Amino acid sequence: MKIVLLFMICVSLLACSESPMLKKLNTTQPILAFGDSLTFGYGASPNQSYPAVLSELSGLTVVNEGINGELSKEGLKRLAGLLDQHQPQMLLLCHGANDMLQKRSLEKMQSNLEAMITLANERDITVLLIAVPNTNLLLTPLKQYQQVADKMSVPVDNELMSDILRQPALHSDIIHPNALGYQKMAEGIYQNLITLGAL
Repeated sequence: MKIVLLFMICVSLLACSESPMLKKLNTTQPILAFGDSLTFGYGASPNQSYPAVLSELSGLTVVNEGINGELSKEGLKRLAGLLDQHQPQMLLLCHGANDMLQKRSLEKMQSNLEAMITLANERDITVLLIAVPNTNLLLTPLKQYQQVADKMSVPVDNELMSDILRQPALHSDIIHPNALGYQKMAEGIYQNLITLGAL
């Protein structure tokens, strides 16, 4: 298990090795974890979601604003209000899985993600983008996430969710992690934050 964790961390670090660096996080403003069921923590208890575990690892407040089944267009509609409400210093953006699963336009999903990042940029909030994998056998990351990251100049982790969902012991069903999977997700994001200079 330790070898698997080390491998996941190394892959995650490599995925972000050429990414833009992040601003150092302070201890007074929260981090906003925003997305769908992967952020909500479907398949585990609330205290086992990745935002909850990341809060424990980092010692920072991580607000969980994930909604099960949400499409990216719906997320875009609610994000501005949440950014103004919580005034976070960082946005952890993991969205778009339901667009893919429901066969919605991935070009529109990409546009919605770019608009979400623009909302954060307008408020001087840094962003870490977390890609979700395709539903193919290899669970390869959707190319749209790298395209968004390149266009918007934000770091992206393309491999973390793919690595977790490739391991049956780490998911509760075919598309959701279990408690251990969310633990690995939080650990991978935590290591990314360290590597990118946020922690």
